[in-house]
Amino acid sequence: MGLELSKSGFQQFWLFLALALLLAACSPKLDWRTIQSPQQGYIALFPGKPEKIDRRISYNGQEVPQSLEAVKIDDDIYAVSVIDLSKDQTHLLPQLLLQLQNNLFNRANVSLETAISSTQFYETASHQKISTQDFYLEFPSTGAIETSMRVRWIIRPKSDGGSWIYQLSVLHSAPARVDARSFFSEEAYANFFDGFRPD
Repeated sequence: MGLELSKSGFQQFWLFLALALLLAACSPKLDWRTIQSPQQGYIALFPGKPEKIDRRISYNGQEVPQSLEAVKIDDDIYAVSVIDLSKDQTHLLPQLLLQLQNNLFNRANVSLETAISSTQFYETASHQKISTQDFYLEFPSTGAIETSMRVRWIIRPKSDGGSWIYQLSVLHSAPARVDARSFFSEEAYANFFDGFRPD
């Protein structure tokens, strides 16, 4: 349908993420470093050297640039995904953001209203503090692997009238189930979220 990413488009995103993880699989454990991405308007703190992949997604008949920086450390994948909407595409933002959120919430059998969340703050490059929501998702068990995620979406205006959609996430996959909210509050994860600075 018109405003929806196709199912194959969503599956391609997971392949996109998997490719980044394969490229980043040899990163050392918790070697924190600041990564600057002026093209996507942010500075991030990663626990290893991330790999970056750029692609274009089709949405509502338009081509939209998307980038992903990700690193895999043991059972965790730290990722920053960015969608770059031009001034002429900003009308797509509300529905595109809703679909990005619903894709994850549906996989965790929750909704925007029922997902576990907490109010957090992020700091812009100009040191302005802005409130945001972090969501803690626990996905259905596969039997051998238990998967959970902490995810945050940030919308920021661009100087040319367009908008950035940032998705910060840490995905944890291991044999044992964790309590997502307490687990992702540990320093190793808090540093990643606190270290993200959009323009």
